Amino acid sequence: MSRYGSIRNSLLIEPKTWLITGVAGFIGSNLLEHLLRLDQRIVGLDNFSTGKRSNLEEVREAVTEEQWQRLTFVEGDIRDLATCHQVCSGVDYILHEAALGSVPRSIADPLATNASNVSGFLNMLVAARDAGAKRFVYAASSSTYGDHPALPKREETIGKPLSPYAVTKYVNELYADVFARTYGMETIGLRYFNVFGPRQDPEGAYAAVIPCWIRALIKGETVHINGTGETSRDFCFIENVVQMNILASTSTDSTAVNQVYNTAVNARTSLTELFYMLQSRLEKHYPHLRGCEPHYRDFRKGDVLHSQADISKAATLLGYKPTHTIDAGLDTALVWYMANL
Repeated sequence: MSRYGSIRNSLLIEPKTWLITGVAGFIGSNLLEHLLRLDQRIVGLDNFSTGKRSNLEEVREAVTEEQWQRLTFVEGDIRDLATCHQVCSGVDYILHEAALGSVPRSIADPLATNASNVSGFLNMLVAARDAGAKRFVYAASSSTYGDHPALPKREETIGKPLSPYAVTKYVNELYADVFARTYGMETIGLRYFNVFGPRQDPEGAYAAVIPCWIRALIKGETVHINGTGETSRDFCFIENVVQMNILASTSTDSTAVNQVYNTAVNARTSLTELFYMLQSRLEKHYPHLRGCEPHYRDFRKGDVLHSQADISKAATLLGYKPTHTIDAGLDTALVWYMANL
């Protein structure tokens, strides 16, 4: 049996209480569904600034009523310290997903990004410390690598940040490290690389590339590629992210805590390649996509050219083994998008 399978069984035998911030978001709701299916007790926090009530309703439909009753939902904001103290009380593991994502959003409004991603993050650390939570696992970001050109990206080597968002996610890592050293907390940061999957919002100016393009293709709209199309990313399906969060939370290896880990698959897909992967899958269902081509435009400020993760540290210390490549992930995600768009 895999190490991940062993963890699943141990959780079924001995349920824990988890806090998921940003629980109505894309990643948060997937974590919620997975943990409820394992009969865990969940406290969920969201202010619905980017999360959606429909995500929670979809989770409710996917689990049993008994499992759903294990969720205690709090509508609130991580920028409020009292709320953070309220939701941290009595929890074992904290999965901190609440944040204002998007590089372009941070460039347009750095103050809002800082308020949520730095002040809100610090509130959560303080509340977790005061509540004596066993472990604080938080969403870090591959944007922390900044302008460092080496590939694949290794956790110990980063460059200068290229956006306010990248600055905030690096500050998260610094604060987590200081709280571990100063207060004896156990923290783990997961540097997410271009996560995608069901429930990722395709709407709005700051939508991620995969759901944005799926929506555009289905609707017959032009797909815009920033730059020449050679820009590449390490696209990581949501199931891999769920695995990493559970492994990071429950690891009993003392050398594995107070670390940051790449969360990806160690692969690179160019934006042009991604377009044709989506187009070829969707044209079977939407004939108007036959012969469809993308439109290229100027490179976007704040973006990095290439991104690929070395995942050997996570494999060695946490037992991480991705279950989904980009191909398998797209096959699963497209079923959801075709049913929901």
